[in-house]
This record gives sequence, structure tokens and C-alpha cells, in this order.
Amino acid sequence: MSSGSPEYSSFFAVMGASAAMVFSALGAAYGTAKSGTGIAAMSVMRPELIMKSIIPVVMAGIIAIYGLVVAVLIANSISDKITLYKSFLHLGAGLSVGLSGLAAGFAIGIVGDAGVRGTAQQRDHGDQVRYNI
Repeated sequence: MSSGSPEYSSFFAVMGASAAMVFSALGAAYGTAKSGTGIAAMSVMRPELIMKSIIPVVMAGIIAIYGLVVAVLIANSISDKITLYKSFLHLGAGLSVGLSGLAAGFAIGIVGDAGVRGTAQQRDHGDQVRYNI
């Protein structure tokens, strides 16, 4: 440990990496589950659209990858000489990425579910991609 940092200073950086991964994974899981239920309901009416309707599930899964990348970047920068200030910066970065991933997963799940069900009821199949973007 450096002279200005306490022993527990690396704890906050590890919590930032954990928050980035956990919250992003929760958002991705919710988005995948919610979109998956929409695909399951839609496949009863229009089974030929199943593969075209997988876009929201893929978009929700990407959110977990963002959280993983930030968690790895934070974990690689942790050392024995990390200061408390830098550790709090890592905590803030992890929380911001994780909580925004959670919110994005909720949004993708809700919009993906509605988009998939709406696409099954209408003739134009290009609207679902525009809804998700």
C-alpha cells in the first residue's frame, strides 16, 4: 500500500467491477426474458417470423458484454498501490455502467416484446428494427 491509501482502498474498485457486471447482467437477463416471451407468443401466430424476431434478444445480450468489458478494465487497473480516490472513481464507473445497463435491459425488453408482438399482427416487418433502434 502507498503511504496515502488505506488497506481497504481496493475494496471500492472491486465493488465497481462487480456492480458493472452484476447490474448489466441483470438488465440483459430481463431484456432477454421479456423479449423471449414476446417471441414465444408471436410464434404461435406467425412461426415463419421467429428468426427475424431475434433482434431484441441479441441486443439485450450485448448489454452484458458491455458490463463485462468495463469490469475487466477496472479489474486490470487494480494494484496494491491504488489510491482511495482512484478506487472511488472505479466504483462510480462501475455503478454508472451497471445501472445504465440495467435500465437499458428493461427498456429493450419492454420495447422488444411490444415490437415482436406488433410485427406479428402487421404486414410490414421493417418496423420492429426501427422500434428497437
